[in-house]
Amino acid sequence: MGHRALIAYERTDGNYNLHYSHWGGCQLRLKHRITEATPFGGEIPSQWTGEVHDALAAGEDIERLADQYHLSRDIPTDVEPLPRVTDVGFEQLLTDELDFLHHEAFYVVDRDFRVTAYRTLWLGLEYDSELVTDSPTVGHGILKTVRWHDGHPVGDDYTRGQFEAVKRVVGDMVDTGAFDLDGALEYIREQTLEAVGDPTTVRVRRQR
Repeated sequence: MGHRALIAYERTDGNYNLHYSHWGGCQLRLKHRITEATPFGGEIPSQWTGEVHDALAAGEDIERLADQYHLSRDIPTDVEPLPRVTDVGFEQLLTDELDFLHHEAFYVVDRDFRVTAYRTLWLGLEYDSELVTDSPTVGHGILKTVRWHDGHPVGDDYTRGQFEAVKRVVGDMVDTGAFDLDGALEYIREQTLEAVGDPTTVRVRRQR
């Protein structure tokens, strides 16, 4: 199944290219594996990865780069070197591309290779409520940054477990009529913000 993640690399024009990693969500491993020397992850620097990253950031043609460097989605790098989407604004990535159910993590890599790791928390309630039968997955969830200590995420499993526990309680409240769906999602948002304490570490996206 993998631990799927999306990685947004900032371009020279301020927009982003979006790449995929099949295992990048596992223990937020890409936080320290993506560097200027290894832009697509891994432990061994190679010249071609830097050249491809720089060319993509400058907006060069993907097909030409794929031919020149013999790129495919089967290359054994942590992050696929061929982007899934190119030249997209950041807010559009969150709304139109990020699947909060199927992507376990989301990373943002700026032009100086500062990597911000986010956990994705899906707002869907169909597994927690008998009355909710369908929820969007793309653009419908909460992004939360993670605290780090000695290179390891702090409280990551606890945060995800706490979020799922809140959803189970809210799902029961929807079934008993205590909440409608909008009220339930707003309550989950409020509880998440209260739990993290710092609202600047959280981004919320909802599809109606």
